[in-house]
Amino acid sequence: MKKLLLAVSLFSLACASHAPSSHAPSSHYHVVRHIPIGGEGGWDYLTVDSASHRLFVSHSDRVNVVDLDKGTVAGTIANTPGVHGIAIAPSLHRGFISDGRTSSVTVFDLDTLATLSELKTTGERPDAIMFDPVSSRVFTFNAGGKNTTAFDAATGAVAGTIDLGGKPEFAVSDGKGRVFVNIEDTSEIVAIDSQALTIATRWKLAPCEEPSGLAIDRVHRRLFSGCDNKVMAISDADAGRVVTTVPIGEGVDANAFDPEANLAFSSNGQSATLTVVRESTPDQFAVVENVATQQGARTMALDERTHHIYLATAKFGPPPAATAERPHPRPTILPGTFEIVEVAP
Repeated sequence: MKKLLLAVSLFSLACASHAPSSHAPSSHYHVVRHIPIGGEGGWDYLTVDSASHRLFVSHSDRVNVVDLDKGTVAGTIANTPGVHGIAIAPSLHRGFISDGRTSSVTVFDLDTLATLSELKTTGERPDAIMFDPVSSRVFTFNAGGKNTTAFDAATGAVAGTIDLGGKPEFAVSDGKGRVFVNIEDTSEIVAIDSQALTIATRWKLAPCEEPSGLAIDRVHRRLFSGCDNKVMAISDADAGRVVTTVPIGEGVDANAFDPEANLAFSSNGQSATLTVVRESTPDQFAVVENVATQQGARTMALDERTHHIYLATAKFGPPPAATAERPHPRPTILPGTFEIVEVAP
């Protein structure tokens, strides 16, 4: 018994010596809240504004704005047909929404949510959208045009167009003048010089297939690509090469990175999990847990201030009958069930 107690004591001391600091979040995550949104239609990207503690949620032909303190919908930005993504430029008090069906960008006031203008993209079906603070430009990544449109965020003028050589998905900025974007159909990452508006480099992500979600560790210069073949490909942003891969769940469509916790995340809609990956060193990564979420929760946003993660999903009914045009129809979304699932350490 004494040996057992000694072993337990030594184990406890060892655990304490490797425990995270008091300000760093635990790696054990769980669902803490469901925020009802309601309405009908599908969804795509989510964006957190940590300063105002609001969540911007794409939802069919509108953007729902959620007050995260109250857990209620605080407003709606209407008339955004085929909305995909939301980018915010806090210094300009503006937000930007990619409208896929109209190949346009809705510009809105970040404080009042009023629509200010509409910009036309230089490629069809803009999907991902992001603001790069170094160049003060907004980039839309146009799935139909296989290119990116760069707008001057202050004036709305088109600064240039870059051919990407494939269908773009998520994109991130390194805060130093580089924008990185996953190319889904060629399984590559393209690095863009955000000021010169040229392609700086590109590299293959093999064994990753069809990357969608993308996140960045800006300090250690690592990129995290969520891949359709159930792996997260981790790349060296400077060397332009894959460092390693780790397993994730099925149906990924978003990634995030928490710099304080050194944790990367993958939201997996089909397996209804959130994969949590620890970065021990810039070259060592391991899955620490797969958190149960909810079926369909494939996109997410991380609030770096609170370390909470927000995922969008709904309840589903049976799929409609198959047709020649749609041989594999998706399950129907049950009206009124759209919600945000909040996960926290």
